[in-house]
Amino acid sequence: MSSNDKGAYFRSLHRAGNPLILFNVWDAGSAATVAKAGAVALATGSWSVAMANGFSDGEKMPRALVMEVLTKIARATDLPVTVDLESGYGERLEDVAETIALSIEAGATGCNIEDSFPAAGALRAVEDAAARIAAARSAADRAGSEYFINARTDVFFTRPPEEHDSRMVEEALARGRAYAKAGADGLFVPGLQSPALIRELTAASPLPVNIMRLAETTSIAELAENGVARISHGPYPYMLAMKALAAAAQGVS
Repeated sequence: MSSNDKGAYFRSLHRAGNPLILFNVWDAGSAATVAKAGAVALATGSWSVAMANGFSDGEKMPRALVMEVLTKIARATDLPVTVDLESGYGERLEDVAETIALSIEAGATGCNIEDSFPAAGALRAVEDAAARIAAARSAADRAGSEYFINARTDVFFTRPPEEHDSRMVEEALARGRAYAKAGADGLFVPGLQSPALIRELTAASPLPVNIMRLAETTSIAELAENGVARISHGPYPYMLAMKALAAAAQGVS
């Protein structure tokens, strides 16, 4: 399958009510394992990739090493691979564009780009975040790639889940509209857990909605019923694997 065929296929998997399910990977071994288990596409998670390589999250891992890991993952499978690029690795628009180009060269079919600053997690101004999405889109278009840009908004990380409300949904939607205009293909809203608010968001979103599912959040069936088009699992698969490893190691000590 050509890279553009993979891109078109990956895009077609985003269906509200029948979501794409991604069990995030962090290296070639985990990618091959998840692919063998029946995955239709693969996604990295920046936290897991960083931890597996001895770094903390927040663009602390060198971009060159991120691309090296991505290359190995893409070579380990014929499935489409989307890569978590955090905030784009650099403050200049040129940096974001270069990061996208490098990810395409490494074999990525798509990416996540978040709208918060990696150092402190504060939200960027919506205009600035949209400009970064536009730079990413232009870079992908120049490469001639059918590349899926999943615009991540961290609105729901600014307050604890018990304080989430419809005003935050509207803020996320406003950002989603700006990101769609800039060339995004999907809207990723990690941190949102309330089924009612998820339903409110998906009903009005201009883009397919991606929800991150952790062990304590709603079921896949309920997320599908609430109009979600993509479900990812963030750091959970890595944490689950490390828990199993620790238990096995304790069993032989």
